[in-house]
Amino acid sequence: MKKIIILGSTGSIGKQTLEIIKKDKNKFKILLLSTDKNINLISKQIKTFKVRNIVVTNKKKYEILKKKFKKIRIFPDFKKIDKKLIVKADYTMSAISGIEGLRPTINIIKKTKRIAIANKESLICGWSLIQKELKKHKTEFIPVDSEHFSIWSVIKDYQKSDIEKVILTASGGPFLKKKIKKNVSLRDAINHPNWSMGKKISIDSATMMNKIFEIIEAKKIFDIGLSKFEILIHPKSYVHAIVKLKNGLIKIIAHDTDMKIPISNSIYMGDNNQNYAKSKKINMNVLNSLNFQKVRIKKFPVIKILNKITKKESLFDTVLVSVNDELVNLFLKNKIKFLDISSKLWYLINSPFFSKFKHQKPKNLAQIEKLNEFVRLKTRALSVISQKK
Repeated sequence: MKKIIILGSTGSIGKQTLEIIKKDKNKFKILLLSTDKNINLISKQIKTFKVRNIVVTNKKKYEILKKKFKKIRIFPDFKKIDKKLIVKADYTMSAISGIEGLRPTINIIKKTKRIAIANKESLICGWSLIQKELKKHKTEFIPVDSEHFSIWSVIKDYQKSDIEKVILTASGGPFLKKKIKKNVSLRDAINHPNWSMGKKISIDSATMMNKIFEIIEAKKIFDIGLSKFEILIHPKSYVHAIVKLKNGLIKIIAHDTDMKIPISNSIYMGDNNQNYAKSKKINMNVLNSLNFQKVRIKKFPVIKILNKITKKESLFDTVLVSVNDELVNLFLKNKIKFLDISSKLWYLINSPFFSKFKHQKPKNLAQIEKLNEFVRLKTRALSVISQKK
């Protein structure tokens, strides 16, 4: 049986991973699941998959769950599982959202043979630290964002020198064909036309900040220069990546808007008996109307940020993630307007407070976490104060 760990099992990616496993239950044994505070759902997961090790990072929820399940091991954090979890997992899905997912991801690498990482923030802010752990423990890494899995599935058979261009596609989100008004409602901003996602990633899609993050992530994990990347609008979300090779071939990766496709591929890769996620028949109507478009900077001004990304890894990547996260959080709490996300983001990353971090390399995990706290606090203070004025 294949031994599995899922970090963030109550989130969207975690739930989809478990849905795939449930259909092929005899082949898997869940070693560990984790959540922050959704103990109602993880209670069901414990019973369904007979899980013996659970991490609940919210203190109050941890105490409640510990009283409810007295015969299994429930931990308040990931530190204590080192000595308790002796068996090495065959596969780990790292799906805790935000920078909060970085420490658990780094800690779990030594406990698994293969790790699929769905957390953009971890890869952007801490790739050098993750890469070091991967090499140290000889752990295989697979990116499972649909775009990055698509790129990886093509370029893993080629040298970096073979690649001429990498194109990531963007749906354009809910406002591609609409005028973005001053008072955009939360409901409108998270109403993605193709994907069913959480609120935070839906807002990033609406501003197109998710594509900025995806390019930074791809640049790092594939070690390809920034100049080789491009973003194209593709409203159908059928094509996820296009790779142009120097030999003249252009490879296009297309699949349904279903995250179970890259997830199941990452789980079953290399297995003889594979039970991939079911996909629809090839949609000829979509293929006949792919409709790629250039990104309009007037509509999506965050695209300008691509010019600010440093060639070498720096703490500025953490600044960018943290400022955006906090601005999205403020919008979700109705503290700022939707259009403020882009304008304040541009202003703040260019301010002396934050631009100085372009010249500083990430040294350790504690440094990244401390910077994240500082940036979020500063962003909150400056944004709310300016809003009141």
